[in-house]
Amino acid sequence: MLVRLAAIAIIIAGVVWAFAYTGGWFSPHRLTPARFIDTFEKVNGIHPGFRRNHAKGVCVTGFFESNGNGVRLSKAVVFRPGRVLVIGRFALAGGQPYAPDASGTVRSMAILFLLPDGEEWRTGMNNIPVFVFNTPQAFRDQLVASQADPATGKPDPVKMKEFLATHPESARAMRIIRSHPVSSGFDNSTYNSLDAFRFIDAAGNSIPVRWSTVPTQPFVEASAAQPAQQDKNYLFDALIRRINQPSQQPLRWHLIVTLGQPGDPTNDATIAWPDNREHVDVGTVTIDHIESEETGACRDINYDPLVLPWGIAPSDDPLLSARSATYSQSFTRRAGETKEPSAVTPAEIAK
Repeated sequence: MLVRLAAIAIIIAGVVWAFAYTGGWFSPHRLTPARFIDTFEKVNGIHPGFRRNHAKGVCVTGFFESNGNGVRLSKAVVFRPGRVLVIGRFALAGGQPYAPDASGTVRSMAILFLLPDGEEWRTGMNNIPVFVFNTPQAFRDQLVASQADPATGKPDPVKMKEFLATHPESARAMRIIRSHPVSSGFDNSTYNSLDAFRFIDAAGNSIPVRWSTVPTQPFVEASAAQPAQQDKNYLFDALIRRINQPSQQPLRWHLIVTLGQPGDPTNDATIAWPDNREHVDVGTVTIDHIESEETGACRDINYDPLVLPWGIAPSDDPLLSARSATYSQSFTRRAGETKEPSAVTPAEIAK
């Protein structure tokens, strides 16, 4: 059981983007963005040109069609009725770009909304219901504890047991994640913001929110659809074939905004809000084109969660400023490196 928990923790660790500042910066004697990325590199190795987390991915493009329902919640122009272009990326958690696909690996959907007058909205979402850590230090401690022992190739169960004993919030979050069935592919996964944000309306009123993209494609559980023998890129291959199939409709997700109420935590992504909170469908994300990262528009986009349009603001979640800073550190390192070929190549995409 402890080994299984460690494996889940490693996978989810890849989901994480990295971690918090106090007043916007880490203590110079404790955790810094550079030290956090150093830890990723120590655990996963250095793969030039790739993101240090969510390293294996593909670029997608499409559009967001707002239905106008979000106008009462936020003055952001993205919620006015109409269509804006999006540049996205589907990826698997972890820092190893050539790792084989697995149904239990956390999947991500990142989107950049290209808004009028040069505004952008960037968001990264994952197919788990809650995050595993609520502080930066906890994440790094877990990442170190779950590093594989060279002698066994597996995490040391004693170290993981010690970590979970001192971080009950992480143990609780893992139980919640395990209780949710995993879908068969990228196309029928729901992706969640995990962190809380705030919407600001035209009158200046503010409300805490989280959001999700919920697929119109029917849910199929992974265990029911998973073949006995899979290609190492079987999740990506299925996504590629689905998008490139001319007889099929484009992939679509409803953008659902969940409205928080007084008392709902906005600074702890390990805690889910109650199911009875109001959910507002504000429009539809359509994905109709896919490319390798070697040629796609997403390759050099930093999906910084603090790139927000007027009308959307950060919450007090400490992970947001940390994600922003460590994304920047990862981007700076890979931008200066000679890029290796993408794990999912143009030839594979052309299948």
